[in-house]
Amino acid sequence: MEFKEKYSSMAEIGKNQAVLEVCNKLMQSIGCDFVALAIQDEAGPDVRWHYAAGNLNDKYERISVRFGKGIAGKVISTGSSFMLEHFPQNIYGKVTDYPIMLAEKLVACYAVPLVFNSTPKGVLLVGKRVPYVFEEEQQEQVNEAGQRLEAVLNHHLTGKRKGDQHGQETS
Repeated sequence: MEFKEKYSSMAEIGKNQAVLEVCNKLMQSIGCDFVALAIQDEAGPDVRWHYAAGNLNDKYERISVRFGKGIAGKVISTGSSFMLEHFPQNIYGKVTDYPIMLAEKLVACYAVPLVFNSTPKGVLLVGKRVPYVFEEEQQEQVNEAGQRLEAVLNHHLTGKRKGDQHGQETS
């Protein structure tokens, strides 16, 4: 089944125990204030935040950005990581182009793409509410957590583990 067909309710992501464990462990290990997971909608170019830890409110649930817009849209469209050290200094565009930063009062963030079927479709973002430069070791921890989330979500969505060509579909 296609990625978009298998996941009828993206809200289930935030209830997946393995997703919670990866995000909570990451939050503790790098000492960040906020961890969030965004996934591109099944139909269309919009990207939504589906899970957050350390959130101040539930505004993240209502944020939807177009492919290529906002941090999530930019990370998905480029397939590259993204870092802000002192928001809103040295940003491209307007502050309103960064709704997750505004909603959560974040000042620094580091985000990496999550890849499914060789295509970036999601984003793992970590953030702090003070100016901060994420060190190379912390960036690597975020990248590794992103890879674990890719495997967890791929298994959750398709019933197959990453690299497993003969996995059984599950309901």
